[in-house]
Amino acid sequence: MSKKHAYVLGINAYDHDVSACLLRDGEIAYAISKERITREKHATGFYQEVVDYCLEAEGIKLGDVDLVVRNCYVLPVEDMEERLAYEDVPEFLATSERRQVGKNPLYRAKSDKVVTVSHHVAHAYSAFAASPFDEGVVMIVDGVGNYACDVHEPGQMTEGVEPLARESESYYSFKDSELTTLKKVWLQPTRGFLSDEFFFMPGLGALYSRVSSYIFGDWNKCGEVMGLAPYGRPDRVQPLLSIENGNLDVPQWTAAFNKLWLPDIDQDWEKSRNRSGWEDLAWRVQHDTETVLLERARWLRETTGAKNLCIAGGVGLNCVANGRLARESGFENVWIQPAAGDDGIAIGCAYYGYLHLQGNKRSYVITHANFGKSYEEKDIEGALTTGLARLETQVDKSEDIFADTARLLSEGKVFGWFQGRSEFGPRALGNRSIIADPRTAEMKDILNKRVKHRQAFRPFAPIVLAERAAEIFEGEEESPFMLVAKHVKPEWRDRIPAIVHVDGTARVQTVRRESNERLYRLLEAFEARTGVPVLLNTSFNVKGEPIVETPRDAVQCFLTTGIDYLALHDTLVSKNVMHKVLSPILGMYTDVSTMVRTGLHAD
Repeated sequence: MSKKHAYVLGINAYDHDVSACLLRDGEIAYAISKERITREKHATGFYQEVVDYCLEAEGIKLGDVDLVVRNCYVLPVEDMEERLAYEDVPEFLATSERRQVGKNPLYRAKSDKVVTVSHHVAHAYSAFAASPFDEGVVMIVDGVGNYACDVHEPGQMTEGVEPLARESESYYSFKDSELTTLKKVWLQPTRGFLSDEFFFMPGLGALYSRVSSYIFGDWNKCGEVMGLAPYGRPDRVQPLLSIENGNLDVPQWTAAFNKLWLPDIDQDWEKSRNRSGWEDLAWRVQHDTETVLLERARWLRETTGAKNLCIAGGVGLNCVANGRLARESGFENVWIQPAAGDDGIAIGCAYYGYLHLQGNKRSYVITHANFGKSYEEKDIEGALTTGLARLETQVDKSEDIFADTARLLSEGKVFGWFQGRSEFGPRALGNRSIIADPRTAEMKDILNKRVKHRQAFRPFAPIVLAERAAEIFEGEEESPFMLVAKHVKPEWRDRIPAIVHVDGTARVQTVRRESNERLYRLLEAFEARTGVPVLLNTSFNVKGEPIVETPRDAVQCFLTTGIDYLALHDTLVSKNVMHKVLSPILGMYTDVSTMVRTGLHAD
């Protein structure tokens, strides 16, 4: 097949959220995170799976790709791979993957078609390159970026900076394809042991992760901290960070925070004697984070006069802070791309190559996040006829999947909704979602306990017809990627209580017909039946697992949770009498449940 298109491949390599993004003539053709393929949350390591996924979906070979751009925030990819050639670091390159790398031409590549870009520059390109704005400013705030000595792009304000300082915040302006650095905040090297320096770095993102570790024993539970914050009592905890004259101050973390979660790590989190203290701490770090981000955004607005703000970096996933930025920062428009965290680095790498290195013009705007590959009806049939899945399910071809689903939802049934191409990023946006009726408060507890298996305080998000959103939620701005929290109008709070958080807010996703036809039609059908143009939406997974990618993943999750029905395209799946017999038996052997139910086998 002759080469008809120009391709650029972006890769986030080795550390958490390994991912790839393939551009076809400047448009995102495919993008995927490794966790969706390997089923390991925030998967690290080599990038073979994600690259192969994108190339196979497009039907091309690596040789058809014109440019490959990569990033790893630990070290430049070339240096990382040189180290991994002789040093055994399983978290970056597992023993099983060492067999892959020797055969992969990208590993330790010497070609001028394979380059590296630094972390915050990649984040910045992911933020503005496919935004709807011709000009504006960019805010990048995350846990930690590259060392100053590894940031080689001109104009990144590395002069006079300690070589081992790390990126923490970066602010840019852009016009068309040109990016200009306005300000960078560097984290100075810190002391530590067992490679825990990150947790003691005096940066905004690092501090939020530190609180996440303190409360949940996991640095990557920042979303849970955000959800817990409204339960806290204001000002019960001393300020954790402040900003004065543009300088960030992070007081030293002391023995007063004595890792209270450790004694209760095996106990019921909900019943812990430390819960009120955790809630107060979550309130404090969320409050302080919002205060700093607003100060930074107002400085950007006043300094540049810009009307448009683009956001990326892990802190950009904080939808509560984003809501305040949209309402209070003074910008006319605030835009956050759907994969603002490190999986989105792959998008930024690809666009850095396409725009900066190749000199192309911007021509594409992200209007949806459905960048996974398509699955055919034979894939669905295979998932339902393999292993014991064929014995546990009843399968019907629906003549109107939207009307049938709306009817069952209105009767209180919970749906797994699997449609089209999977979403890229941490949010399920209606193609890999669990859907439910928001009209009863009990639905939140049903989902947390019976389906998601997570803490009762965790809120659920609404999806709403975009044209109706302003009737139900405060604020005119749209939120297509579920990255802005809005207040629910008082007259609607009792009508859709399952999606109203304790502070009266909701993490809204607005849906337009042109961005997701099938989800829009489902919302229309539910409104026609109930008068409510809103559904509850949560990711199609259980606690601790990635969002489902394939029909087989969806069937497995459906059969091992309290989900009542599964919609696979136009196929309506329910559980039969044999499921009631087999499920308790297989539940005793969870390690082999997946293999038995769906015919999977170990490598």
